[in-house]
Amino acid sequence: MPGKFYRYKFAEGETVTLKKKHPCGSQDWTVTGTGSDIKLKCCGCGRVMTLDRESLEKATVAVKPADNSEN
Repeated sequence: MPGKFYRYKFAEGETVTLKKKHPCGSQDWTVTGTGSDIKLKCCGCGRVMTLDRESLEKATVAVKPADNSEN
């Protein structure tokens, strides 16, 4: 993430890859809620967790955009 005061605008439906693996073996999480805290759902086992925005930005390696194929 560029810059000290830059805040990435996480959007619902995006897939976030984190540095550490979840115990189920997956590193990918789907954003299900945004605000000051970000709600994430594991793509491997479906576990839901909440992280504050600053911690999530530090732990994020990559962000894949939401799959909006609803035409």
